[in-house]
Amino acid sequence: MNPTLPLLATLLMTTTFSLQAAELPAPPDVARKAHSVKAPHGAQRSDEYYWLRDDSRKNEEMLGYLKAENAYADAALAPLQPLKTKIYDEIIARIKQDDSSVPFRERDYWYQTRYQTGQDYPIHVRHKGSMDAPEEVMLDVNAMAAGKEYFSVGDHEVSQDNQLLAWAEDDVGRRQYTIRFKNLATGEIHPDTVTGVSPNLVWADDNRTLFYVENDPETLLTVRVKKHVLGTPSSQDELVYEEHDDSFYMGVSRTRDDKFICIGVSSTVSDEMRCAPAADPKQFVVLSPRERDVEYEADHHGGRWVIRTNAPNGKGVPAKNFKIVTAPSGSTSRADWVDWVPHRDDVYIEGFELFDTFTAIAERSQGLERVRMLRADGSAQFVDADEPAYSMGLSVNAEPDSEWLRYSYTSMTTPNTTYELNTRTGERKLLKRDPVPGYDPTQYVTERLWATARDGTKVPVSLLYKKGFRKDGTAPMLQYAYGSYGSSMDPGFSNGAISLVDRGLVYAIAHIRGGQEMGRQWYEDGKLLKKKNTFTDFIDVTDFLVKEGYAAKDRVAAHGGSAGGLLMGAVSNMAPDRYRVILTEVPFVDVVTTMLDASIPLTTNEYDEWGNPEKKEYYDYMLSYSPYDNLKPQAYPAMFVFTGLWDSQVQYFEPAKYVARLRDVNTSDRTVLFRTNMAAGHGGKSGRFRRHEERAELYAFMLDQLGATELR
Repeated sequence: MNPTLPLLATLLMTTTFSLQAAELPAPPDVARKAHSVKAPHGAQRSDEYYWLRDDSRKNEEMLGYLKAENAYADAALAPLQPLKTKIYDEIIARIKQDDSSVPFRERDYWYQTRYQTGQDYPIHVRHKGSMDAPEEVMLDVNAMAAGKEYFSVGDHEVSQDNQLLAWAEDDVGRRQYTIRFKNLATGEIHPDTVTGVSPNLVWADDNRTLFYVENDPETLLTVRVKKHVLGTPSSQDELVYEEHDDSFYMGVSRTRDDKFICIGVSSTVSDEMRCAPAADPKQFVVLSPRERDVEYEADHHGGRWVIRTNAPNGKGVPAKNFKIVTAPSGSTSRADWVDWVPHRDDVYIEGFELFDTFTAIAERSQGLERVRMLRADGSAQFVDADEPAYSMGLSVNAEPDSEWLRYSYTSMTTPNTTYELNTRTGERKLLKRDPVPGYDPTQYVTERLWATARDGTKVPVSLLYKKGFRKDGTAPMLQYAYGSYGSSMDPGFSNGAISLVDRGLVYAIAHIRGGQEMGRQWYEDGKLLKKKNTFTDFIDVTDFLVKEGYAAKDRVAAHGGSAGGLLMGAVSNMAPDRYRVILTEVPFVDVVTTMLDASIPLTTNEYDEWGNPEKKEYYDYMLSYSPYDNLKPQAYPAMFVFTGLWDSQVQYFEPAKYVARLRDVNTSDRTVLFRTNMAAGHGGKSGRFRRHEERAELYAFMLDQLGATELR
């Protein structure tokens, strides 16, 4: 370790912005230890930093390296502390601290989540009969989290008789949850606990039996559904179902009409559901046996199953963008499925919500979300949107007998908004728009553009900038994207982004292939052996925006996390000259080694996303873009790499190894920082305020590198 580290803070306090690596004492060094990673087909790769992996998180040499990197980051960022504090204060000032969610009614209770001034965590409450009734506090997460570095409540479910509450909590960040129980009438916390589970809970109708999903303790895969009877030891919990194919995830749910409890298993390309009566959930019957490349999700209401699926028609043509079919209650075969909402090449069906008198369908067209109401008489109506780039989706609609549809709406200039639309009269009510103190939406502009990728594909881009912005090629820009798993990055309101555009930045979201913004083909064109489209799309969007004058070519920043961190690693290898600074959070950067190791959480589930490197074709392709394997002697951008020691999705050792090797080959004088949160996982710090500390630090570093630290 570098002995000069304790002196860094003093030295840097007198150093001028912007800091370059050459102006700093040497960063932490770490030992190289010979190690060979072998593939089943005979390929071998040298990984001199493989030893940094320690699944117990107890290796003192490894922990010493992470702590040294944190100390180096602390010292290097010391001159930026005033800017970090200012950005944090700006973000917090735009949060209404004594805020609450829109209440919703279910089984004669009104449920709501509220926050109190100065508190990090929510308070979950309910009122019987009306919001004027006395408040019942179900969970005060602030009290539960007291004294803990990290705390999160996942699922929390009230029993059908409204008397009992079950919830799942995690105080490490590893996403291994513990289930606890509370008597809502007396406030008593039951002694029952169930450990090692996912946050997915369903009560049976007897109000004593809780269904839950147990995780594998090593891989964290969801492997078994069990049921716990309140008042009995968890060691006696009965196994309900066990999944033996480790490429599938698992979950439990109740149907819309509360008549069935269902176990759903899903891989990247296949689904299977088995359901049992909620009143007597003993025998779970498969709705349709799993079949590769056939996905489906079913709900039950009005005496029938309603199913979203990509299953092929009678001629064998798949419904790539999905369709909606129906089947009778007793159906156990796809032969019973009848098309209801047909497949369209230009419309992607994302989901639906069933009501007594209508069905709400969440769709995508031309890269934008929309909600379509399909009435019982066959007539249809779209929910209106007023901006060129926005995000719209179904909100909490707990009661199917309502004629009111709740939906959410936001854009890069419009804070999160909840509306209620009367599907019979057309009346629309604004239930809530998130208050943003000090924010004036008239001072900001959102724009929708189409960039042309190198293969001619048109890629949608959403922009935010301050009114008065001049497209003269001098502005700094932050470009963000994700581009994996079919996850769409829709243009919504970002509190933090306001602090950036107030300093003259253009904020761009690139809706690149690998997401699902433009439909299912958009996703398929950005995964497996087409994954490089994701990376080249991002670079081509950057080139387009610079050419069009939205940004200066030497003032572009890029940002991504998780699989978006893979994107950051790939573009910094492929086009380091396009970016002045890169922010990468919990980055998936060691693709081949991770995908060769079935013991690592998520690996086996994702063979159909990345490929299985045990097959040489996929091995060679993944190796050609894996960020860790493609680091080479060249001038890299300034970089801030962030991870969590307890991350269960992208293990901390991937970015640790990446930074260590990057330091070996980087020929530029630009600063590279590596920050490990020693008490958090994939999502970073818990709490609504604490997580903004990390964001403020990232932004302060980026703004300094771009020369855009002052408000304009």
